[in-house]
Amino acid sequence: MTEPNVLVVTVDDEPSPYEYGLEAIQALKDGESLDQPATVRFPNESQLTDVFNERTYTLLRVIRDEAPESIRETARLVGRDKKNVHEELTTLEALGVIRFESVGRAKKPVFPYDDLVVTPLAHDSGDGAAAAP
Repeated sequence: MTEPNVLVVTVDDEPSPYEYGLEAIQALKDGESLDQPATVRFPNESQLTDVFNERTYTLLRVIRDEAPESIRETARLVGRDKKNVHEELTTLEALGVIRFESVGRAKKPVFPYDDLVVTPLAHDSGDGAAAAP
């Protein structure tokens, strides 16, 4: 049985928050295996929630479940303006969350993972005591 291909989205305050995640995603695209899941890191919770919000989750569910053949079809399926959907999908592609495949003249959005795990809380490097929610 193979390990699931999971994308982890998290908050991390390292100086270059996106670099490690993008390198891991490129390694996956190149057919290399990883000991850890692909990861996209944000410097703070605010930036994470700017990108990963209800609209984003809806887009990802539609891409995964409906496999639309184009950005236009994706916009129609979510009931949104094509331009706005295109902007969000372009951001997700830049982060390595989705990729585009050419289908004729159209760009088909693809979510290349089995699952998405979002851990919005920054890892505290303090005394290790757990904080109550």
